[in-house]
Amino acid sequence: MSPEKLIHMANQIATFFESKPHAEGVAGTAAHINDFWEPRMRRQLLALIEAGTPGLRPMVLEAAPGIRRPAEV
Repeated sequence: MSPEKLIHMANQIATFFESKPHAEGVAGTAAHINDFWEPRMRRQLLALIEAGTPGLRPMVLEAAPGIRRPAEV
């Protein structure tokens, strides 16, 4: 999937959870990505975060430690 599409999708999730109390929003963002994104998508998102790719909402960046890292293939 293109980096732009992943960033857009992650930001949409974060935007929804920004309406919650902060800690709940961070946890909810990570949980949603863990529950509904396939391993390849999570791996690619984490790589974008680690590379410092611009455009991700702060909530996504704060949720990153809670996103399960899939095993490498």
